[in-house]
Amino acid sequence: MEVEKMDENEWKYHGEGNQSLVVSHCQRCVVLRFLKSPPNQNKTPEEILHHLQNIVDFGKHVMKQFFGENYVHHGEIIQLPLDFVRQLCLKIQPERPECRCDKDMDTLSGYAMCLPNLTRLQTFRFAEHRPILCIEIKPKCGFIPFSSHVSQEIKHKVCRYCMHQHLKVAKGKWKRPSKYCPLDLFSGNKQRMHFALKSLLQEAQNNLKIFKNGELIYGCKDDQDCVSDWNELARHLKPFFFPSNGLVSGPHCTRTIVKELIHVITMALLSSTDTCRAGDMKTVPISQGRSYCEASAFNKELVRNGKHKLESSGLPRGCLLYKTLQAQMLDMLDIEGLYPLYSRVEQYLEEFPEERSTLQIDGPYNEAFYEKLLDLSLDDDGTVAFALTKVQQYRIAMTAKDCSIMIALSPCLQDECSEHRPVVLTSKSRFTFSVSVLDLDLKPYESIPHQYKLDGEIVNYYLKNVQAKEDPVMSNLFKENEDCTLVLHKV
Repeated sequence: MEVEKMDENEWKYHGEGNQSLVVSHCQRCVVLRFLKSPPNQNKTPEEILHHLQNIVDFGKHVMKQFFGENYVHHGEIIQLPLDFVRQLCLKIQPERPECRCDKDMDTLSGYAMCLPNLTRLQTFRFAEHRPILCIEIKPKCGFIPFSSHVSQEIKHKVCRYCMHQHLKVAKGKWKRPSKYCPLDLFSGNKQRMHFALKSLLQEAQNNLKIFKNGELIYGCKDDQDCVSDWNELARHLKPFFFPSNGLVSGPHCTRTIVKELIHVITMALLSSTDTCRAGDMKTVPISQGRSYCEASAFNKELVRNGKHKLESSGLPRGCLLYKTLQAQMLDMLDIEGLYPLYSRVEQYLEEFPEERSTLQIDGPYNEAFYEKLLDLSLDDDGTVAFALTKVQQYRIAMTAKDCSIMIALSPCLQDECSEHRPVVLTSKSRFTFSVSVLDLDLKPYESIPHQYKLDGEIVNYYLKNVQAKEDPVMSNLFKENEDCTLVLHKV
């Protein structure tokens, strides 16, 4: 792709995170990712190049080992004419949310990452001339801590996401808590997964977005700008799910279309579109974690109705949710058990600062870095090596807990479908699809103290302001025996 020959008007603002800004091309299925920095704190071109190379190497040599070849798109570094970059920056600046404008796009180095546009199909070019629907889901952490280092019993019962919701509402980030619980999505049980996805559609926050031909049609552009009109969403989706236009309009139509959408997302999430084995990682037994969260709205409804809880059906080993959960469960010690090990590494670095590069804290993220992650032993021998391994595994887990899953769908005809093209069916349509994962930048080593502090804040707020006010009768219904199954008592 010869970016330098393209007019900057062919590119548009696509979105941004804390460290980077992304633009996408109007016609081609590519995006450019530029680093950002606070005003007057611009890095040198060499530092920018090194940072971008670390991101590419981490995706290529580490995260591909966990998720598989077809799911991870690490991209490549390209160098652009500075005049092109400056003109592009001027064009997209008015489109940036005000809350993001505290950092400037890098216009001095000319370096950027070129990546595929994951709102488009990644595997089959034949469908690119057809409308494309893409659902982006940020599933968050799908398990309850099983570490013996956990000091508050509530963390063994209620997941981090559900607790954090209450603190976010109290701080004004969201108007109301979501009914979404990650453990329902990761359960593999279709009924629980449907409930989780419906909850995301009801209260998308920044955990769900829907794109049509690359344009955001549902979800949050930023914390303050949420679009959650189901009727408007149904209007966009109707041609995909009912192409003959035979369904009448109105509430029934909207509910039917949303139900079809949830079915398609569920089937895509449970599919395996990557036949290669994801690395040599010994898996963490998922059975170590509890399979349900007491705060889940789905679980509470079962208890209120006097029904037995639905057990996890289990995720297919090849699907992306399973691989995501395995990477998340590298957080085997919880932040409470990890923080003392982080302090051990910090103390060592204070005495021997020159060892930081040898320990590969800031890269390079190569095969040697990945090999060190394979040791799942929890036998602490008091060494810096053990502490560092657990710290690096925790950083991988945190990355997996904050990644996004992209499901791109395009209508296909029956004669176009074959065993080489994954297809999901609805009552009136069939779709070919691709599933990808993004937002896989390694979480910063320096963020661990913040995570430790935030964890305490989340738990303390929940204990003081939520659990203390819950109905004690409801609490008594959540009794479990030694093998972590729910026992229901008649009331």
